[in-house]
Amino acid sequence: MSFQELIRKRYSVRAYKPDPVPDDLLAQVLEAGRLAPTAANRQPFRIIVIHTPGREDELRRIYPREWFPQAPIILCVCTVRAEAWRRAMYDGKSHADVDATIVMDHMVLAAADLGLGTCWIAAFDPAAAREVLGLPPEIDPALFTPLGYPDDAPRPRERRPLSELVRYERWE
Repeated sequence: MSFQELIRKRYSVRAYKPDPVPDDLLAQVLEAGRLAPTAANRQPFRIIVIHTPGREDELRRIYPREWFPQAPIILCVCTVRAEAWRRAMYDGKSHADVDATIVMDHMVLAAADLGLGTCWIAAFDPAAAREVLGLPPEIDPALFTPLGYPDDAPRPRERRPLSELVRYERWE
């Protein structure tokens, strides 16, 4: 499938089959994350692979939707603040979250290409995530996604037209 077909095929899955994700497919998704570009190639991220069976209740502490732990795997992209590139000459902005976002996007698209479903989760409880995942203070949970076979169908997506989203040369 072409890249254009892939980005149209991907959707936020909110129901998952209990079927396990084969190790080779998981490895391909994780490899897509590893290959993601990061600022100054610092790779200030770590990916936690969480197998959900038997952990459903504690995972719902992180994100309380019933479907969140339905998938056999949940992936968490964490940032390592000390490793992130900063725009030091100007404002000191850390690109850790930008890098984590690119990593997650690569994994989500790789999953869709392999017939797996995902759903970006940013509205989670960071304190619960820290506790459940045993994160040290210097590691921040950035994003989660379930990973598994979809047990639903895509809903129609509404997107703004390009004319509302794109400016040329200047804001005006």
